[in-house]
Amino acid sequence: MRVPISCYIRTLNEELRIAATVRSAFLVADEVVVIDSGSSDATVAVAEAAGARVIEQEWLGGGHQKRVGEEACRHDWLLDLDADEVVTEELAEEILSLFHSGTVPAEHVFRIPLLYVDPAGRIWRKARAPRRAKLYDRRQIRVPAHAAWDQFEIPEALRVRRLEGPLLHHAFDDIAHLSRKQTAHEIRRIRHLATRGGRSVALKVYAGLPYFFFRNYILRRRWREGAYGFMFSLTTAYTHWLRYAMLHEKHLLSTRRTKAR
Repeated sequence: MRVPISCYIRTLNEELRIAATVRSAFLVADEVVVIDSGSSDATVAVAEAAGARVIEQEWLGGGHQKRVGEEACRHDWLLDLDADEVVTEELAEEILSLFHSGTVPAEHVFRIPLLYVDPAGRIWRKARAPRRAKLYDRRQIRVPAHAAWDQFEIPEALRVRRLEGPLLHHAFDDIAHLSRKQTAHEIRRIRHLATRGGRSVALKVYAGLPYFFFRNYILRRRWREGAYGFMFSLTTAYTHWLRYAMLHEKHLLSTRRTKAR
């Protein structure tokens, strides 16, 4: 049974994963729209073969690219998936129940847990799963039209509900891939952020790295996921620290140029 939900997916060179993502989206969605930003592999052909409608759009930035997906969808209820995320049967059943017999949910936004799947194929069921606002009514809220940010802030007036069925997130092929992916993401983000300095940023530069690792590894319980839990926590802590290092550097260089004038 499909319900009046459209799913949109941004892609770039995702030929190995996109078929599974599209097929899983069709467990709940009436249509799947892929927004491809110039793949040089077989992503477009594979997505179309899996039943998706593909829109080829040069990369505009995270939020802008999602806006293209929002505008292209036929239905107002939208499921936002990354190309490495897979809808589980548990989540599909839960979403279908929300629209049972033509009913419409009373809530406007649904937060869904993401379970990481590491390169060894293990699903991280012991670590604390992050939750993302992935299913929403576009008549109530839209992704920000921003080059760097692609997650919306939910106004207090909107009704939000947590779902328990998870998405499986194949976030990285290996540690080198994770490092490249995270670093590229932070570099893109910094380009669109205003220069920020001050004690808060400097404190994160000089003392933030051990805290970021502690938060990732201990507080989020990734220590329970073996060697990959440790390596993932350390890599993402470093790339998070890198954001503040680049912000601090940007501030220092801006200050130096100002004084040189």
